[in-house]
Amino acid sequence: MASLKEIKARISSVRSTLKITQAMKMVASAKLRKAQKMVAGLDAYKDALNDILSRLNHRLASSPLAARPDADGKVAIVVFSSNTALCGSYNSNIFKALLARISDIESSASEVLVYPVGEKVAKMARKAGCDVCPDFVSAGDALSYADMAAMAQFFVDEFLAGRLARVELLYMHYHSAARQSVSNPVWLPISVAAGAADDMPDDVIVEPSEAEVVERLLPLAMRTDMYATLLSSNASENACRMIAMQTASDNAQDLLQQLQLTYNKQRQQDITEELTDISNGKLA
Repeated sequence: MASLKEIKARISSVRSTLKITQAMKMVASAKLRKAQKMVAGLDAYKDALNDILSRLNHRLASSPLAARPDADGKVAIVVFSSNTALCGSYNSNIFKALLARISDIESSASEVLVYPVGEKVAKMARKAGCDVCPDFVSAGDALSYADMAAMAQFFVDEFLAGRLARVELLYMHYHSAARQSVSNPVWLPISVAAGAADDMPDDVIVEPSEAEVVERLLPLAMRTDMYATLLSSNASENACRMIAMQTASDNAQDLLQQLQLTYNKQRQQDITEELTDISNGKLA
């Protein structure tokens, strides 16, 4: 059995770890609250844009961002992860989904290019031998709309130039602090409902024209969607980190109680042995 000094050292070490995990939980919780507000605020704006475009869905089929049969078949997967660890299974779940998606795409003889946003999935993808493009690894650091707009424009240009046949997003979608799920939507080409009719009310006048409204709003909607993906991913990361740190704190508390109990038992045993030795000495 360990000595009292050793047990006391372990108790001190666990207490220090507990302070760190509790502090990290508080930081993640504060970041999550901020991320939740940003996600909720942007969702209302994004929904309004999508509602307008859905009413003009019949115009989207003629957009150059619709399917391009002349593209060379390359598929880009923009995968969002964290730059740091200590967020539970957040990064590993994303990476597993990435490998599964790459396997599915390559089975149809299409080339896959991985564009990571976040250091963790970039490192894991390189180790797995994926074709990783490092252009946007650090793009998610500042949660900047300008960075996401520039990234969105890059993929639009690549798609219009015919160098990409499809662009997919892979990220952890935020539902609530307790639930997040891996999402893998097709970002390009844009989705156009088959045989869609004009859903615009008869008493609504579209100016300057439906075609020009679509031309102006569609790029804006796509940049907004890319930014919304980043915010949702960030909210999921902080939710996972908060839960992971809460679990670590609970485990540390349990271990601390066990060590304290062991310490008390050992101390009681040592005292009993000392008293026994004293009694035996007196009797002698």
